Amino acid sequence: MLSDDKATHFALPEVMLGLLPGGGGTQRLPRLIGIQKALDMMLTGKKIYALKAKKIGLADKVSTKESLLNGAMEFALQLAAKPLVREDKREWMEKLLESNSLTRGIIYKKAKEMVMKQTQGNYPAPLRILECVEAGMEHGMQAGLEAEATKFEELILTNESRQLIRIFFNMTEKKKNPYAADLIKSTDHIAMVGAGFMGAGIAQVSAADGIQVLLKDIKEETIAQAKQTIYSDYAKKIKRKTMSAPEVDVIMNRVEGTLDYSGFKKIDIIVEAVFEEIKLKQRIVADCEAASRPDTIFASNTSALQIAHIAEKAARPENVIGMHYFSPVPKMPLLEIIKTPKTADWVTATCFELGIRQGKTVIVVNDGPGFYTTRILAPYMNECFLLLEEGCEAALIDKAMKQWGFPVGPVTLQDEVGIDVGAHVMKGELAEMAKQREGHRSNDAIVKMFADGYHGKKNKRGFYKYDEKGKKRGINEEIYKYFGNPARKEFSIETIQHRMGMMMLNECLHCLQENILENPTDGDVGAIFGLGFPPFTGGPFRYIDTKGAANVLALMDDLAAKYGARFKAAQILRDYAKDGRKFHAN
Repeated sequence: MLSDDKATHFALPEVMLGLLPGGGGTQRLPRLIGIQKALDMMLTGKKIYALKAKKIGLADKVSTKESLLNGAMEFALQLAAKPLVREDKREWMEKLLESNSLTRGIIYKKAKEMVMKQTQGNYPAPLRILECVEAGMEHGMQAGLEAEATKFEELILTNESRQLIRIFFNMTEKKKNPYAADLIKSTDHIAMVGAGFMGAGIAQVSAADGIQVLLKDIKEETIAQAKQTIYSDYAKKIKRKTMSAPEVDVIMNRVEGTLDYSGFKKIDIIVEAVFEEIKLKQRIVADCEAASRPDTIFASNTSALQIAHIAEKAARPENVIGMHYFSPVPKMPLLEIIKTPKTADWVTATCFELGIRQGKTVIVVNDGPGFYTTRILAPYMNECFLLLEEGCEAALIDKAMKQWGFPVGPVTLQDEVGIDVGAHVMKGELAEMAKQREGHRSNDAIVKMFADGYHGKKNKRGFYKYDEKGKKRGINEEIYKYFGNPARKEFSIETIQHRMGMMMLNECLHCLQENILENPTDGDVGAIFGLGFPPFTGGPFRYIDTKGAANVLALMDDLAAKYGARFKAAQILRDYAKDGRKFHAN
């Protein structure tokens, strides 16, 4: 018996910690709901909500939250009078495939192929889970339990498990507000300036936690489209029965549209999400200050512009801060808060609280061009473009970095983020800062692509070709002309990984050295949850600790000798290598 409340769910999340479900989990679940459904839960850690749990045989009865106790007592009396006979909820094809060792072998084979495709072999836990299930289903429960105990011990001693467990604790810690409670002001009323895709996403995650949202734009149709975008996302949850229509209606009623600044006097935090143009953002700051209270916070959702420059002409610069969300907002877990030397502590504390309410893992960094996440992504992407200029195949770059542990390759990422966004960054403050770095080298290919109408996946013109549904259909060979049509050359997977990986790592080090980052943990959390840095490494600073600062330094020195001074290691790495120090004490 379980409640149909949205907070009720089942899961076996051990795989997300690099472990397997112990205590017989790998043996009992397949026997309860079938091998295929059990593997789906164990290999992904996904949540199963009440109605689906009953449908697949994971639960016997479902009731409302209000009648749960009475329902449970009534069910207990029924069980006392007559033992429960459970029905096999598997579909006929599942029963057929799971009926004998030959067809079960097909299930194990396909599951392993899927695991290897998704993990590139970087995570040992899914494979061990498969081995335990196979041992138990083919050789009996006792053999399965023995395999489970042995393999659990093996996994808990792996570096991958240690790092994933650390990430879990770091993520949990970042969902707690570290600031004094008396600094935190109200976050019950926010306004979004800009109702585009990002604005709609921020509005959605805010309204979901009971926050009233005023969605401001210059066009009524943009506001209507934003509301439709939000509703469409919830419609999928209604269809999956993870939310009810009345629940969605309550959330949607918290989002109100406006074409002007009327109503801004009641707003606690204004979040601006308009085009990345400094004068536009400065004008909006002035308009918002005139229309709001003296204690209203102005937060810019910029991806690269310095917050100090946005606040340059502000009447109340102490109220101005950066809140960098990642797209799509409802799915991406990180919120990067950017403070300037003038930002008041109560402003930072209050924005941190808003991020927690929005369900985000929050880090706070100091202001600078690109702050942390965009800044470390820029040299990584630049190295990708240099490889293309040198004749490397675009698809090979994606393959190499996926094998290194990123969820998507850099070429795909650029299409996903938008070539228009990348082109803007290439012409902005971050690019100017990069030019001051010794040995800097870049090209303007992406700027030219944007000028010729390439926006990436959003307009189906990018590095990849796309079908009508937006699915990738191979590399668009036309893109090579923007890189000088170089003769194609062979590059090893390792060379690509080292060149791109070390460019990002080195920029992480510069950020710590220059106090953009206040500690290495924020650097690890930001890189993993914002950019998909390989989670099994624990993040860039954990990666360096595991490899050893001296070994990473030697690799960067070798790259600098082969490819130029842009690979020159940050001084902080040289200092740590010399002293044999680590960035994390444990």
